[in-house]
Amino acid sequence: MTPKEAQSAERHAEMIEQARLLFAGRVEFIKSAPALKFLPDPDVPEIAFAGRSNVGKSSLLNALTGRKSIARTSVTPGRTQELNYFEVGDPTRLRLVDMPGYGFAKAPPKVTEIWRRLVRDFLRGRVVLKRTLLLIDSRHGVKPVDEDMMQMLDEAGVGYRLVLTKADKIKASELEQVTIETIAAARKRTAAYPEILVTSSEKKMGIEELRAAVLQDALG
Repeated sequence: MTPKEAQSAERHAEMIEQARLLFAGRVEFIKSAPALKFLPDPDVPEIAFAGRSNVGKSSLLNALTGRKSIARTSVTPGRTQELNYFEVGDPTRLRLVDMPGYGFAKAPPKVTEIWRRLVRDFLRGRVVLKRTLLLIDSRHGVKPVDEDMMQMLDEAGVGYRLVLTKADKIKASELEQVTIETIAAARKRTAAYPEILVTSSEKKMGIEELRAAVLQDALG
């Protein structure tokens, strides 16, 4: 290992430890916002979580924060219909934003369009939004609805990371292939981070790295 590589590894280890300590402290749900006028004051960095309905967003938020049910999970896709806000740190260092799931939601088209407009306006107008984490189900890879979301993020000029979820649900060879394909999809996009994160909420796989990425992105 070169001195530069050693220094980089040391910084990464420090960031993982800082993130662990941060999320071991105060993490609190503060509000749900059905419209932009209900958003909290834009006074701390925000990291948003987006993904298809039933991608495992709530489970990942629970794993990330080390809580069992801070984000409610549901077997019914489309349960999250608002922007749900969580504060991290005391005093607050950053906020996590659980965005409405997209695709396959069991909701009337009119309601779905309201969700879409809310998400689009949030992405375009939220000045403290530092990064969006776009969750992709490892079992299915990037779907057309994910491509649509990536296009929305590109157009909004919002930087985002792709995060594979449920990595424990498929064989290692299949995970390797979907990882390669997801990286390729990210590299075609103007606002996507070129590296991806591979996670499993159930096995706590990749959660340390995810926490570090969230903190790093929030710090800018």
